[in-house]
Amino acid sequence: MKSMHKKQVLSKIIVYVILLIIAALMIIPFLWMLSASIKSDAEVFKMNPFQWIPDVPKVSNYTDIWTRIPFSKFVQNTVFLTIVVTILQLVTSSFAAYAFSKLQFKYKNILFIAYITTIAMPWQVYMVPQFILMRKMGLNDKLLAIICLQAFSAFGVFMMKQFYEGIPDELCEAARIDGLSEYRIYSRIMLPLSKPALSTLTIFTFVATWNDYLGPLIYLRSEQKKTIQLGLKMFIGQYSSDYGLIMAGSVLSLIPVIVVFMILQRYFVEGVAATGLKG
Repeated sequence: MKSMHKKQVLSKIIVYVILLIIAALMIIPFLWMLSASIKSDAEVFKMNPFQWIPDVPKVSNYTDIWTRIPFSKFVQNTVFLTIVVTILQLVTSSFAAYAFSKLQFKYKNILFIAYITTIAMPWQVYMVPQFILMRKMGLNDKLLAIICLQAFSAFGVFMMKQFYEGIPDELCEAARIDGLSEYRIYSRIMLPLSKPALSTLTIFTFVATWNDYLGPLIYLRSEQKKTIQLGLKMFIGQYSSDYGLIMAGSVLSLIPVIVVFMILQRYFVEGVAATGLKG
């Protein structure tokens, strides 16, 4: 009995040690970024001796970035793009998921499978056709191009459908007997019950849109339309780069993501468990 207890304790210790090592490996790059954001370019890659906090911290990196490039405009564009895309994905994904999970119509399963299989298709496969389509629609160098392309998400529909299937159908049937339309059932019953799934989808969509680099790189050309990720690239030159400013901008760009996650974290784990996602 004692030997079994010792084995359990030993196994827990091993698991905790492994988790601590993994956590350290993940947090060290973040700490290095914080350290580099208050250093000069000469100090960023100085390894002998390496200093986490320099003798004279260059805090001015956090103020210089606002004047060296139109960083405020990049933040404004990114915030607008992220909020609009996130709201549209929440509406379209939840609405489509309600139809696929609670309504009966012809070819429902075929349509759902056909839509979900697009998840397995790499974006690079249809990147060129999308670009040609946006160009013919006159949406090149416009934020509307990215909004149109990212307003719908097969992953979001799949995740929300998984959650809605856990809600008893009898609830919707009772609402229909009481005279509620499908729109009112969706808005008054399904949406209030799906806060965990909506919060999870909000975090996924917000982070993906906020950190998107390739999409804005393809469609946005003028400086006034660029996002934060494209703006940080302006500090990378052919012969030299301002790594201190790049790291300062990266730290600033992380703040909204952290804030959103902290606000929705209590729903996040519940939403992932309820929708059956694993990763």
